[in-house]
This record gives sequence, C-alpha cells and structure tokens, in this order.
Amino acid sequence: MSGNIQLLADTLANARAEDRAALIAYLPAGFPTVDGGIAAVKAAFDGGADVVEVGLPHSDPVLDGPVIQTADDIALRGGVKIADVMRTVREAYEATGRPVLVMTYWNPVDRYGVERFTAELAEAGGAGCILPDLPVEESVLWREHAEKHGLATVFVVAPSSRDERLAKITAVGTGFVYAASLMGVTGTRASVGAQAQDLVRRTRATTGLPVCVGLGVSDAGQAAEVAGFADGVIVGSAFVKRMLDAPDEAAGLVAVRALAGELAEGVRKR
Repeated sequence: MSGNIQLLADTLANARAEDRAALIAYLPAGFPTVDGGIAAVKAAFDGGADVVEVGLPHSDPVLDGPVIQTADDIALRGGVKIADVMRTVREAYEATGRPVLVMTYWNPVDRYGVERFTAELAEAGGAGCILPDLPVEESVLWREHAEKHGLATVFVVAPSSRDERLAKITAVGTGFVYAASLMGVTGTRASVGAQAQDLVRRTRATTGLPVCVGLGVSDAGQAAEVAGFADGVIVGSAFVKRMLDAPDEAAGLVAVRALAGELAEGVRKR
C-alpha cells in the first residue's frame, strides 16, 4: 500500500488556493492513553486542523521542551509502543481522510528497521515523517524507503542554517519544509520573532516546497502573524498543555477542539 504524500501535497495546495496558511497540529501518541491520544488527534481535526503530526514518544526528545517532555513521559510510562503510534495514525486517517504524519527522532526508527517502519506507516495511511535529528547526509536509506512507500520526508531548518545548507536540505526533502522559528526547544512564546520570517524568505529562495513554521505559536494572534508569511502554522505545545491542564480526558478533548478552532480562525486572518 502506498502512503499519502499526495494527500499532504493536495491539502497544502488547497489551503494556498484559499489564500490562507494550513494549520498543522502536533499531539503525541499514547497521551494521556493510546485511546485518549487517538481521540485528541480526531478532536484537533474536528476543530479545524488541516494536518496532524503524531509524535512518537522518546526518552531523549532533543527538540522538545518541558510540556511535550511531560506528555512523552506519561505515554512512555503507560507503555506506548511503535505499534500504538501506527494505530493512532491509522484510526485518525480512517476517521477523517486527512493527512497524518509521524514526528520522530531517528533512533527508534533505526532500531525498529527502516523498511518495516516505512511499510507499516504507509499501510496505516500515513503521509510521511518529520525527522528533526536525521542529517541529510545520513538520510539516503530512509529516503529510498520513504519514496518507495509514498511517504514524505520532512526536514527541519533553523535560523542558524546558512543559505548553502538550506539548499542542501530542501533539495532532498519532500512534503514541506519545517522551519523552526527560533533556536531552542518547543514551547509557547510571547512572540514568534522576526527571524522566523527571514528564515522562511531564505528557505523559499531554495525550493518550491511549502514552508511551515513551528516552535512558539500558541494562540490565534500568533497564528495569524505567522500565516502572513508562511505556508503553514505548526502548533504543538499549546495543544499538549490544554490536555495537561484539563481536569479529565473529556475536558481535554473539548479544549483541544476549541484551540484548533481558534487557531483555524487565526490562519484565515493573515
């Protein structure tokens, strides 16, 4: 079975045709439980997310701040497995027909087996993977299998990335480019900052892929600001915080759906 890279491309293109940025939500699998995590992804879609990234919980999440680290810890203590990540992707995709990616660090994929991981992700209806710590120079094996199975390979670029490095990364990435708005880890911020806009400008000079901005966006105002210069707005910690702060799972799902609705309005007010 082929993965859904084309669905991802079409979804981003449709957002652009509507003269808006796409809303991309992030939620970790297995948080607060496997079933609860699946429900949370569906709630984000119900609220207005165009794409969802399902996080594969990791014990050493170098890109993630304390909020997502807390959720990952809960998921790992609950015994979440890669099979649960695949189940989350499958059930979210089957319920919504919308693109679902996995965001994962490289070590779990390497240990699981690249061929096995890509084949199972495609079979689950996944659209691709975001791989924040996989260097382009070491990505050939992954990219071969991802292409074989119809999966996008999304690389992360940062404000520190020089123009030559940006060109090298975007030349082999597919789906979209994940532009980190700042140097640091995930989390909400008071402002996203001008360096994100500069990074998008420099990245676009190297590629025709959509450029989506993540790290720091937490409310509709910030979403509107980023939507003014990016093709997509990526929000993770704010969704996870809503779940963590909720008194119970049901209230958490209501909060996730509501935040997605607010952010979806924000990206339409660019």
